[in-house]
Amino acid sequence: MDAETYKGYSIWGHAIRQGHAYAGSGTVTRNNKLVETSGVLGNFESEDEAQLVGLNWCRAWVDSHEEGDG
Repeated sequence: MDAETYKGYSIWGHAIRQGHAYAGSGTVTRNNKLVETSGVLGNFESEDEAQLVGLNWCRAWVDSHEEGDG
């Protein structure tokens, strides 16, 4: 599992081993509370690729749900 902080959210890229491939997914949390999960985003040849796709999904989710700065 790969994690980072992005615009005040903790985002997680997951790689779930499935035979010879990895299923990728993402999780978004804020203040230790679950905000959103992606579900399976696809199957990938490497663990790193699956995690990266999950993190990219999380960044896109945060960007599309940002509140205006006012």
